[in-house]
Amino acid sequence: MMRQTGHHFLQIPGPSSVPGRILRAISAQTIDHRGPDFAKVGMQALTGLKTIFKTEQNVFIYPSSGTGAWEAALVNTLSPGDRVLMFETGHFATLWKKIAEQLKLKAEFIESDWRGGADPDQIEAYLAEDTAHEIKAVCVVHNETSTGSVSPIAAIRKAIDNAGHPALLMVDTISGLASLDYNHDEWGVDVTVSGSQKGLMLPPGLSFNAVSEKAMAANKTAGLQRSYWDWADMVGPNKTGYFPYTPSTNLLYGLNEAIEMLHEEGLENVFSRHQRHGRAARAAVRGWGLEVLCSKQGQESGVLTAVLMPEGHSADQFRATTLKHFNMSLGNGLSKVADQVFRIGHLGDFNDLMLVATLAGVEMGLKQAGVPHRDGGVSAAMELLGVDRTSVAAE
Repeated sequence: MMRQTGHHFLQIPGPSSVPGRILRAISAQTIDHRGPDFAKVGMQALTGLKTIFKTEQNVFIYPSSGTGAWEAALVNTLSPGDRVLMFETGHFATLWKKIAEQLKLKAEFIESDWRGGADPDQIEAYLAEDTAHEIKAVCVVHNETSTGSVSPIAAIRKAIDNAGHPALLMVDTISGLASLDYNHDEWGVDVTVSGSQKGLMLPPGLSFNAVSEKAMAANKTAGLQRSYWDWADMVGPNKTGYFPYTPSTNLLYGLNEAIEMLHEEGLENVFSRHQRHGRAARAAVRGWGLEVLCSKQGQESGVLTAVLMPEGHSADQFRATTLKHFNMSLGNGLSKVADQVFRIGHLGDFNDLMLVATLAGVEMGLKQAGVPHRDGGVSAAMELLGVDRTSVAAE
């Protein structure tokens, strides 16, 4: 196979490209995770994460993928046979439901068409029917990576309260954290699940639970078996910057660097940048005459854009053509939308020029693959980026 020159464009919606600054931090020599020097590293990570989740409560760090943090959220708070309400926003909501079922929980889905976020009104109505309060948790995906839709978490918290229901609110923001605004405390979330490989710009390998006092209380009576995931074992060592078992030391170096980078840019600027890039990507899709999968205005993601292929054309074949000819990886469609959708990631350490290059690669790929489209998507995105930048400068 002939070598392709230049930079590979990793434009999947995570893992995102890792900045050189973080790679250099990760490459530092490993130290004794029981020694005195490690306490500073661990404490910096634990306290720094609180500023990203926007919480004063415990944040637990696991050496695992986000799937582990899903499981940790459930086993630390629930008992076998508990009813759990979930909303079918897409593939990852479905996977979380599968884990709940494997843990012998009674997971109940509010079904949807995968074209928007979770509906607070439907959740409120469902909970209002549960007068015996048998439902112990509501689990929602904040940024659904398979569809490019965002759920209104604050409104869902209000819906639970309006129903007068005591269920815990659990939120997966694995692909939303550090890219989209998120407020664990202000929004009244009980358990927030996230991971390292998306907005935090790290390789996969760390996952997180941010935990409310109500959730910590539930931990004391939860009946699901747990050992590795137990929050109770984490609390004591974490107070001094340590962990109950071997942590991912070098990824913690990278995490501390990532948190510093986010604050150097300013979290509000990070969120604004991702929203700008989402708007520009959607402008490009419309310019090509194609359709964005998320159809609910105001719920489109700034992290990624999922694009529906024209009838009769394979998204996977288009992606393979784009990779072969232009050295760019795009996200595939998952489960219900397999081969019908491709996903453009625009998250992490990303700027306007990188977005324009990405969209140019998509436009060239569409042409190379023979996918019906109009020219001018990139121009539409560039025009919007210019207008947005002018507006920001004027402010």
